[in-house]
Amino acid sequence: MQPNLIMIEDDVELAEILCNFLKRYNITVTNYDDPYLGISALSLIKYDLLILDLSLPGMDGLEICKEVRAKSDIPIIISSARSDLEDKIVGLELGADDYLPKPYEPKELYARIISVLRRYKKSNSVSEEVSHSTLILKEESHTIFFQGTPLTLTPAEYDVLTHLIKKNNCVVSRTELLNSALSLNEENESRSLDVLISRIRTKLGESSKEPKLIHSVRGIGYRLQA
Repeated sequence: MQPNLIMIEDDVELAEILCNFLKRYNITVTNYDDPYLGISALSLIKYDLLILDLSLPGMDGLEICKEVRAKSDIPIIISSARSDLEDKIVGLELGADDYLPKPYEPKELYARIISVLRRYKKSNSVSEEVSHSTLILKEESHTIFFQGTPLTLTPAEYDVLTHLIKKNNCVVSRTELLNSALSLNEENESRSLDVLISRIRTKLGESSKEPKLIHSVRGIGYRLQA
């Protein structure tokens, strides 16, 4: 099915270039240069992915990211000229799945979109269910249940938690976990993994100070004890 994307970008000329380029790959993109109209459209129409600029008129993109993530698990790629590391970290903490600093080639955006969507879409592979007490992984439906309730996870969160579940009670290195989350990129260094783990822990109702399921292993990585 042809992906249907929404973009919130106030640089109309750039938006037109990106939309026309992605159209060549059968990806439909609707851009809104007004962030309020973009948020309204998101509440009315089901889109497959959001491309979000940060420096927008009247509303900061990070605010939009936070608001959208509170209501939806739509994949979010931040596309911004703000390349400061703190902006990247905050964007990931608020629920973005990727951060692409401007300037970049349209083909790189296309590659990021395909990568994120691949992680997000339901798997067409043979059904596999992995159960570890309070956590149940159902790969066919791309769902992880916690105490019987399906978790709302971003693609990167799903990838990392899935890998931990499959290696239950084993120590998994940071490098291995980062490689399992293909929606991350080389820009999102090791600290990004800590952000993802923190978000997952929050959704599991635990904290880093008193972990019950995901335990940090100093100098190595993490271990799920479910």
